Amino acid sequence: MSHRIAVVGSGPAGLTFARVLQRHGHPVTVLERDPAPDARPPGGTLDLHEGLGQRALDKAGLLAEFQALSRPEGQAVRILDTDGTVLRDWQPRPDDRANPEIDRGQLRDLLLGPLDVRWGRDVAEVVPGDRDGVLVRFTDGRQETFDLVIGADGAWSRVRPAVSSVTPHYTGVTLIETSLDDVDTRHPDLARLVGDGSVAVYGVNRALVAQRNSGGHVKVYAQFRAPLDWHTNLDLSDVEAVRSSLSALFDGWAAPVLELLRHGTAFVPRPLHVLPVSHTWAHVPGVTLLGDAAHLMPPLGAGANLAMLEGAELAESIAAVSGSGELDEVVRVFEEQMWARAGRWAKHTTAGLERLVSADPAEALALFDEVQPS
Repeated sequence: MSHRIAVVGSGPAGLTFARVLQRHGHPVTVLERDPAPDARPPGGTLDLHEGLGQRALDKAGLLAEFQALSRPEGQAVRILDTDGTVLRDWQPRPDDRANPEIDRGQLRDLLLGPLDVRWGRDVAEVVPGDRDGVLVRFTDGRQETFDLVIGADGAWSRVRPAVSSVTPHYTGVTLIETSLDDVDTRHPDLARLVGDGSVAVYGVNRALVAQRNSGGHVKVYAQFRAPLDWHTNLDLSDVEAVRSSLSALFDGWAAPVLELLRHGTAFVPRPLHVLPVSHTWAHVPGVTLLGDAAHLMPPLGAGANLAMLEGAELAESIAAVSGSGELDEVVRVFEEQMWARAGRWAKHTTAGLERLVSADPAEALALFDEVQPS
């Protein structure tokens, strides 16, 4: 039986689902609100874990291509004290492929491959329970019906309200993102500071993290605890004003560390929101969620990995389905398994964020000591 299946969102979760389902010879419709793949910056770099994201890529038949693109050296982590003293310096072994890094844009292009994405299809609402299937309404007035609609459309999912009334809440931690380009040529001292992977500095209720991407590009994240409206009297589009505000926030930190902020040319606020640790919902036939739409958690390396594996596993389960009743049962079983695994990771990452941006910087160092190889 041929099922009409749509996945909303062309992030790692949605594209992995579509690639695996297509690999098994089943058609799938990918709906994406962006008008084109490069309509907005793809974001920074991701570390894909052997048992999660890499496993998903293997199911999609893309592991070898990923290995050719990824940067195992990006697993390096250096931690400094606020005075610039090196506290830890972990370097990966030459054969270490546990968590290699890949730019989000490279991963997106890898997953897109031959998929036929419907760009510019902005979903307004998903209405389950129709006799002919699940109705998807678009912001331009069009609508379409499917047997199964999968929401892989991120934190502020338009699909989620069809199964859950829960919305993300603010963690109390905000990130300000900036970037350095051509760092090896233009800022060689900072290039050495960051190294092949990332450098992090932890202070009282604040942190500064810089992470190397490919092509000499470095993402810098200032992290701090503050009310959601902390910027009320600050024009976030005024680069000089934001740079001055951040310099005051990190006053007294080592000059080389502060240089990471002084060379930023644009600053983007990213307040961290999450869903409840044990977010579940009463099963709704014809609709389900993946990734951040289902279990938004602090960005500590688990979210995209879980999302990709969920997409791959759900696709494989659907590929084995023969009847419509069986399709619904497969989705129901998948949700139960997803909730259990995602709940464990959400608990872990929530506790991790509390320790990384806390009143006691020693907690951040202790957390890294627990997770980094000795």
